[in-house]
Amino acid sequence: MIAYVTVGADDIARAKQFYSAFLPALDYGLEEGPEGLSYALPMKPGQSVALPDFYVKPTFNGRPASAGNGSMVAFEARNQKQVRDLHSAALAAGGTDEGQPGFRDSYGPRFYVGYLRDPQGNKIALFSSNPDEPGRDG
Repeated sequence: MIAYVTVGADDIARAKQFYSAFLPALDYGLEEGPEGLSYALPMKPGQSVALPDFYVKPTFNGRPASAGNGSMVAFEARNQKQVRDLHSAALAAGGTDEGQPGFRDSYGPRFYVGYLRDPQGNKIALFSSNPDEPGRDG
């Protein structure tokens, strides 16, 4: 099980604007501190922890943050409309488009996804596989 994901950012305020445009809609709460941004899901009664957390931090070595080639973080939305809405909100908050929301031939018939880059260049996917919605072929 993945416990947390961390991406680097040189401009925390700009990263906060980007990630706060869509993570709260996916139930992530934000805690800010001198070490950066910590987004976490709420714990439900009887639940010991809600994973994964998502952190946006300056680099530990003081060098500029960089996006990993081939790395991506994916966040699951509730439905296709939410993917479209959050993709649009993230673009308006400083992200860049890496692929408009829609179905992709190389994935399953219900995998609806939009791709973005955050202001630092980290690749982000917003997706839904909601079985109650039409799939690629329907």
